[in-house]
Amino acid sequence: MDLQKIISDLVSKLTGNKDLISAFTADPLKAVKDLLGIDLDASQIAEVVKGVTSALGSSAGDVLKDGASLLDKVKSLFGK
Repeated sequence: MDLQKIISDLVSKLTGNKDLISAFTADPLKAVKDLLGIDLDASQIAEVVKGVTSALGSSAGDVLKDGASLLDKVKSLFGK
């Protein structure tokens, strides 16, 4: 599975859409599933979240201020 393409697709869907960014920030796992319509394993989800957060960076505005904690949220979902 091409995670870079998944990250790119997510970034293009999230960019400029505060509602989607908020959904991603609140629950990255659900947002990835809803936006892409695919299931990924825990390590793939963590990599996608990290990649999307990194790609969006400050361009996402205040909604992603806690971007660094997204990876921790995903890890906690899987008890890692």
